[in-house]
Amino acid sequence: MPAEYLRVQPVESSGRVVGGSLDAKRLKIAIIVSRFNSNITDRLLDGAIKCSKDLGVDPDNLVTVYVPGAFEIPLTAKLIAENQPVDAIICLGAVVRGDTTHYEFVASNVANGIAAVSRELSIPVIFGVLTCENTEQALDRSRDDETNKGYESFESAVWTSRVVKTATDTALF
Repeated sequence: MPAEYLRVQPVESSGRVVGGSLDAKRLKIAIIVSRFNSNITDRLLDGAIKCSKDLGVDPDNLVTVYVPGAFEIPLTAKLIAENQPVDAIICLGAVVRGDTTHYEFVASNVANGIAAVSRELSIPVIFGVLTCENTEQALDRSRDDETNKGYESFESAVWTSRVVKTATDTALF
């Protein structure tokens, strides 16, 4: 990661400003993890679990769902969002470029599928799927530090959940 890495923080909500928060208490969150490239996705999951603990998530309000590969993530996210009372879904995977065009098909379809689920069902579905040129890049983004994209994805899920809740429960105009 670049030396200038800067963690993004919510803006404080007040008056006519909806900034969200990292208050994870009482949130119910599902994490979907691809088993393909598990040497990377396990590290992303570790980052997400660490963040859940740092933010005080009740372990009973957190569920982890494993799927074979990244391609299976969008369908699983859709079914969870339709059938479970969750505030957010975090999608973790690692698609690493190889010698064929397989990478392009998987990466673009996973990204489009996750975005479609979020839009269709009006729930934060966080794209924590690494799309990297090589394994070194993927390992770099799943380190055991503040740059771990699993950790970052969990923060995004909490923050976005709080923004959505405020925006839908409050008269903005």
